[in-house]
Amino acid sequence: MDSPWRVDPEVAASLVPQVFLVETNRADGWVEVLLPVRPNGSTGWVRSTDVSLSRVTFRVKVELGARRITVFDLESVLYQGPIAVGAAATPTPTGRYFIRVLIRAPNPNTVYGPYAYGLSSHSDALTTFNGGDAEIGIHGNNDASVLGRDATHGCIRMDNSEITRLAAILPLGTPVEIVA
Repeated sequence: MDSPWRVDPEVAASLVPQVFLVETNRADGWVEVLLPVRPNGSTGWVRSTDVSLSRVTFRVKVELGARRITVFDLESVLYQGPIAVGAAATPTPTGRYFIRVLIRAPNPNTVYGPYAYGLSSHSDALTTFNGGDAEIGIHGNNDASVLGRDATHGCIRMDNSEITRLAAILPLGTPVEIVA
């Protein structure tokens, strides 16, 4: 995969560094990484000399049944709050993922709110969505009444003020665990 890659191939300013989540770092110089491709959970191997490794102290836990997101720095809770998750026909996929891109919305008053984190996860129910490949995201919203409900196409919607605060804190590569 190219690094950096473009969120939008038509927009030169949309460059984003390619990041991965390390699953295994072997002593023989190979690193197993979680890939942002289908099927969810796919991994690959890269030479440790071809990547820069850095430790991320943050992690995100999404609890679908509780409709709750919790953001940690080490073991300290930075934020916990209600979310909207996938509807029955388009459920949010469970698994271990990572934040691969942060997008600032040109218009913060849309269904995506002011910011959207693109995850390494993809919908299991949809192959495309709104012109994209049905990548799952964590983003704000334009209707706070959906928080606490199964109302999305698989994405995780949260409070706009909190996604704005997190956008200044959470780095690309942050692990995201989505549990039932």
